Amino acid sequence: MTIAQKLMLLTLGLTVSACASVDVPTRNAPFEALPNGQVSTPAGYETRDLVDPELVPIHASPAVSDVTPVLAIDAFGVSDFAEQQVPVHVTSVRVNVPRELKVSEANRYLPQGDIVWREDPRGDRYAQVQTIVQAAMDRGVVGLDGPVPVVLDVQVRKFHALTEKARYTTGGRHGIIFEMTVRHAETGTILVPLRRVRADLNAFGGQQALMAIAHGQTQKVRITDHLAAVIREELTQPASYEDASAEFSQMLYSF
Repeated sequence: MTIAQKLMLLTLGLTVSACASVDVPTRNAPFEALPNGQVSTPAGYETRDLVDPELVPIHASPAVSDVTPVLAIDAFGVSDFAEQQVPVHVTSVRVNVPRELKVSEANRYLPQGDIVWREDPRGDRYAQVQTIVQAAMDRGVVGLDGPVPVVLDVQVRKFHALTEKARYTTGGRHGIIFEMTVRHAETGTILVPLRRVRADLNAFGGQQALMAIAHGQTQKVRITDHLAAVIREELTQPASYEDASAEFSQMLYSF
């Protein structure tokens, strides 16, 4: 390479380096205060002096003191609710007669089925049984005025009244089984878990049945009165109801 060419390359390199900028670190530069007129507080964002927050006791808060405490179920445990015999008042009773139950219209002494009911005209036996059980439960909870509001769920599992043949001859037994659950009306907490109750009742037959009918003691009346007494006892003295002694007729009607 000639001397002239080397001089031209050197000149070109100096020209390029002159176009480049060099960043100068400013982290160590001295702080320069801005003039007062350059900083202003926007409207609505006025500055406030910082003060220690005022602590207000929870019990002094009006929003808290006006709240009526709900029964502390956990104080004794849900599983012990029945044993504690806590007084209740029933706000509603919901009776369900599942449609999967089998209805029998056979006029035999011991018909196969879950629902046997003949004292109403032929029709929707599920609705007829629901009406009877609902009336009984509503009557049974009247007058219960304890401090705990509850909802009573009742599901019928068996409702065996007498057929015409048994009613006017041998008599027998009304076989009634239902399941009950008691919930707190406000919180929905289950106070009494699902419990199966067998509420059988001796049924009149023959002359005794005719005499009972003459005095207004139809099957519907006797069953309603009986179930009202059973549910009342279940709610006031849990698990204290004892079904009648297991006789041969009860064993026959238990299938």
